[in-house]
Amino acid sequence: MKSLLVLGGARSGKSRYAQSHIEAVGGKLAYIATAQALDSEMADRIRRHQSDRDERWHTIEAPLALPEAITEAARYTDAILVDCLTLWLSNLILEGRDVESASDKLCEAVQQSPCPVALVANEVGLGIVPDNALSRQFRDCAGLLNQKAARTAGQVIFIAARLPMKLK
Repeated sequence: MKSLLVLGGARSGKSRYAQSHIEAVGGKLAYIATAQALDSEMADRIRRHQSDRDERWHTIEAPLALPEAITEAARYTDAILVDCLTLWLSNLILEGRDVESASDKLCEAVQQSPCPVALVANEVGLGIVPDNALSRQFRDCAGLLNQKAARTAGQVIFIAARLPMKLK
């Protein structure tokens, strides 16, 4: 496996699927986290994810510099899990960053990685049209980012109710 994109809704099982896929590679594993503990609820979520990983995992926090983190981690690990692209996108938008350029750099880093990379992302475009401009911008950018990531990935899996569906 060169690269994998795992899409799904909230609490669908996508992170667990991607983690087990990367753990099957074995060796030294890197977990690149894009979440920021800006409130106690998110801090609890982060702790739960951390408790699911054993000593094989090295955690790298990259709320903004994700492409650089992938490139660096690929130098010393056997496989990389990025969780998640959706939070990374949120961080980029809130910081006023160029999402398109950052997305291109992400895909380039994944393509150039000598080790397998699994990307986790939420599918947010299946619901109603949001009622405000920022939410619509986020939804549209998430859809475009997921399309780029899907073109880059060798395999794409959609998770619903913890059931994987192969898309590519």
